[in-house]
Formats: sequence, structure tokens, C-alpha cells
Amino acid sequence: MSETLYDRLGGRDEIEAVVDQFYDRVLVDEQVAHFFEDVDMQKQRAHQTQFLSAVAGGPVDYSGQDMESAHAHLNISRSEFETIASHLEATLESFDVAETDREAVLSEFASYESAIVSAAAD
Repeated sequence: MSETLYDRLGGRDEIEAVVDQFYDRVLVDEQVAHFFEDVDMQKQRAHQTQFLSAVAGGPVDYSGQDMESAHAHLNISRSEFETIASHLEATLESFDVAETDREAVLSEFASYESAIVSAAAD
């Protein structure tokens, strides 16, 4: 059996650490921090760990809302989406994730852009 991206990322504990550092970065960025002002960050971090684990091929079934429904009310611009992506990339780099695996994660993230970015925000 070949190793999944989930395995290469280090499994649940390492993904959870990545998610924690990712949100630490996001929450100090004035351009995007406001999206999380009224969010239970403990639940958000757990939810994001579940999502990232699932899209990386881990033994996890994602049980959250679909991306469009979850983000429709936020009016996220393309620039804000790109800022979030840059924080994700920097976080993965700081964990010494191999370039091909970073690209795989970022590609998966980018595949949700049309569901997350609001046309009205651009």
C-alpha cells in the first residue's frame, strides 16, 4: 500500500500542529483575522484538522458543511483567499513539508477557491 499525503504530513498529530500554527498566523493578520472574531477557535481548529486530514487521504470522513455554504456569508475576496493560502504555504514550509507535498496541499486548497471566494467581493 502506498503512503498517502496524510502519512507524509505526519498523520493527525502533525496536521493538528500545522493547523494550530496556521491559525496563529492568520489571527494576527489584519487583512483576514476579522473573519474569525466570533468563531470558537477550538472548534475551528478541530474542524480544520478534520478537513485537512480528509483531503490528504487520511482515515477521516469530513462532516462539515460544503465549502460554498460555509463561506457564503463571509464575502471573501480573491486577495483574502490568496492571503490565507500564503499563510498555509508558510506554515507548511516551517514544518519542513516537502515541496511536492506542499504543492499537493495548496492545489487541494486552490480547488475550493470558486466555492469560497465571493464574486461580489472582487
